[in-house]
Amino acid sequence: MKYRKMGKLDVKVSVLGFGAMRFPTVGEESRIDEPKAIEMIRYAIDHGVNYVDTAYGYHGGQSEILVGKALKNGYREKTYLATKLPVWLVNKKEDMDRLLNEQLKKLDTDHIDFYLLHALNKDFWQKIYSLGAIEWGEKMKEKGLIRYFGFSFHDDLETFKKIIDTHDWDFCQIQYNYMDIEYQAGKEGLEYAGKKGIGIIVMEPLRGGRLARPPKDVQELLEKYPVKRSPVEWALLWVWNHPEVSTALSGMSTLEQVKENLEIADKAEVNILTQEELEFIEKIRLAFLGRKAIDCTQCRYCMPCPYGVDIPRNFYIYNEGIRYDDWGAPKWEYNNAMKIEERANNCQKCGICETKCPQGLPIRELLEMVHKTLSY
Repeated sequence: MKYRKMGKLDVKVSVLGFGAMRFPTVGEESRIDEPKAIEMIRYAIDHGVNYVDTAYGYHGGQSEILVGKALKNGYREKTYLATKLPVWLVNKKEDMDRLLNEQLKKLDTDHIDFYLLHALNKDFWQKIYSLGAIEWGEKMKEKGLIRYFGFSFHDDLETFKKIIDTHDWDFCQIQYNYMDIEYQAGKEGLEYAGKKGIGIIVMEPLRGGRLARPPKDVQELLEKYPVKRSPVEWALLWVWNHPEVSTALSGMSTLEQVKENLEIADKAEVNILTQEELEFIEKIRLAFLGRKAIDCTQCRYCMPCPYGVDIPRNFYIYNEGIRYDDWGAPKWEYNNAMKIEERANNCQKCGICETKCPQGLPIRELLEMVHKTLSY
């Protein structure tokens, strides 16, 4: 196992971190297959992984309990344990104390090594900042209940920089992979935080597993390249190629995935990829981007819709399904993460959007197709 310094901290973490959000289950998500999950975590730690990441809400609230059990029998002492404050459940200062105490009990530990404000965006940040979360976090460090204080992030680059500049953070966690170089914090955010000495943890290095299972045409490009690597290896090495990255979290679901990722992690080095290989990965990225059925450029000239339909987002979600040949996440986002009025079926067919579209798209027809494809 290779290890890297966590930014300015005097801490070295394994380049591969164990993300505890995709354990094997027995039926529903909250019913974790406990023997298999514990075996996976302990196998990873026995082979050098020293960073385990969970959160309050993972697996319906059961992930922290499972991780606590897995870290018994001496494994807690071998591991940096990370979990997250569910900021959406915080409405007053006292909620932060209550939730942290609950997490310490579920994890059966007296301290959290890396504690994060979970999934910050503009709204969550404004709320949690106004409630004094930064001062609270530093106080918890003084009490020894947490060792290092950071945040995970899901919003735009401007918001990311604003949060970074507000406090002397110990570390942060961002989504980053070769498809997301301009998404959320992206490459610019990675480098911005890195220059400030902030430890950087990467989540979704395989984009929720989509980069591990490329569609046929992308897979053929990979197979034709003279350097033979699996899709997983290309994706992980690309992330570890960046000097700013301390560890990459993988949400592993089987022992076989654990073993595969451990083997790849043994090769992880900064600048391990040649310029030619980086150019090849860019070719792969463009091949993914070229897989879209709706030629929407996300210019947003069609907006605002008088009835509230988020036309570009509907098209983006649909194209994500086409791009990765995987409809699970797009269907979930359409049916659960979008407001009812934003969904495609709220189109009233007024046609105003079509008069503004530079691409001349038949938006009304396309929205019908999106809803038929994505609705449950």
